[in-house]
Amino acid sequence: MIVYSLQTGSVFEEAIKYQPRSCFILTQLGGKLSPQLKAIRKKLKDELTARNITEIDAHSLVTGRDFLDKIWRQIISVPMGIAILCKDMKITTVANIFYELSLLDSLGKETLVIKAKDFEIPSDFVRTEYLPYGRGWASKLNQFFNNVFEQEKYYKTMADLTDDPVLSIDYLRRAFLISGNSEYLSDAKNHFEKNKKFINRYNQFQIRNFLRSETTNNKLV
Repeated sequence: MIVYSLQTGSVFEEAIKYQPRSCFILTQLGGKLSPQLKAIRKKLKDELTARNITEIDAHSLVTGRDFLDKIWRQIISVPMGIAILCKDMKITTVANIFYELSLLDSLGKETLVIKAKDFEIPSDFVRTEYLPYGRGWASKLNQFFNNVFEQEKYYKTMADLTDDPVLSIDYLRRAFLISGNSEYLSDAKNHFEKNKKFINRYNQFQIRNFLRSETTNNKLV
């Protein structure tokens, strides 16, 4: 569970507020937004609301600190992220989106790219499955959500099977982020209390931070 700071490369030892059952949106936020982007964002919000998933973006949190550090914290705190890409976005905006997408992927978060019909995917991402915006896209979006929710059972199973207490707790953390089910916090606490004398201080810090998480007490829908 050790996380390293993007700025210093050293072990990250600051508290993260985990946000279970949430989705980080990667897209253009400032400047003049195209009608198409507004339409995609609105319909995506409707789908997230229907699934009882909280929508989060870079404007959802004000810290007064380094902007990249804020993005890093938000990415760590969520179970999934969705990128929205349109042709009229500036190249710098697109670069930022793919950078943040790579951070999500590197941390094992579930990710999806929604692209406008006329947006051309960069060559390094042509093998990445993406969702074209258009007729029938909502049905495919919900297939993505179903796949994410199915991972909860997998993470719980892996937590039960592994003999490594840190890995077990990390699987429980991932299951908790998907569902917000407080039972995973209880299980993680039991693992920690039984094994904390074998866990180094860096992992102890991350685990204690996770165990302070708030719960939604929601089941998957």
